[in-house]
Amino acid sequence: MTPDPGSAGQPASSGEPAAIGEPAAIEPSAPVRAGPPAARPHWAVFIGLAASVAIVDQVVKAWIVANFEVSVAVNVIGDWARIVLTHNNGALFGLFRDQAIVFAAFSLLVIGLIVAFERRAGSVLFISIALGLLLGGAVGNLVDRLRFGYVVDFVDLGIGSWRFYAFNVADAAISLSILLLLILAIRPQAVGAARD
Repeated sequence: MTPDPGSAGQPASSGEPAAIGEPAAIEPSAPVRAGPPAARPHWAVFIGLAASVAIVDQVVKAWIVANFEVSVAVNVIGDWARIVLTHNNGALFGLFRDQAIVFAAFSLLVIGLIVAFERRAGSVLFISIALGLLLGGAVGNLVDRLRFGYVVDFVDLGIGSWRFYAFNVADAAISLSILLLLILAIRPQAVGAARD
């Protein structure tokens, strides 16, 4: 009896029966469609913003150092906002003084962590902006520590004898970055639309 060409156990591409004990030919499955490509970090935004912050920070500090004397207050808006050139041997806002070398080494570690985090989470533009500000601020202050052994601060805010810690452009960028990251932690849905 002649086997039916459409019966099981035969190759779909021919009318010949499969040999006894030989596996039947299997048609290749449909090609698997790849999903959308994974979003990549916004390296241009991250690096560009970091470089801009670091450069502006260093240019402003150079101008301040060239035109103002250390510890001499110059009123900008009454005594509410003043320029007072100071040498900060500590961390952000003058904390932990006389540890500049330790903080220089710590800054290098932080910079590495910032870049690593951008690589993992930078597909969200909001995060790239926050991390770019953070990196720029860290680099700006690191340059000071490596050059001078201290950080140049000059913005002095307060009322009368009550004064806030003196700070600089890099410190302002770091503070803004921390604020943006706190917003992201508290209200992640608010920045969800920033993802590509």
